[in-house]
Amino acid sequence: MARLRKQLPAHLGAGELRCRGFSGPVDYEIQGDPATLRLGPLRLRGSLTATPEVAAEAFRAGEAELKLQDGGAFRITLLGHSAGSNVAYFEMRV
Repeated sequence: MARLRKQLPAHLGAGELRCRGFSGPVDYEIQGDPATLRLGPLRLRGSLTATPEVAAEAFRAGEAELKLQDGGAFRITLLGHSAGSNVAYFEMRV
């Protein structure tokens, strides 16, 4: 019998991205609640939406800081981006 994974709630908002070459507003979607994230190996995945140039620049930087709408700040590691897309995918940790 197939085991179903629990779907994490989506956390949406507008935040500020800071990485090498860019600092400015982006929209984000995080799978799970960032408030539950603690030190350790646990990470949450998400995506950010900006202009295609900003998404590509963030992906090239590799790491950034994302300040959420509620004021929390998290380090993110950019995992993926398609050329010409306005979306970049990331993992976040404390």
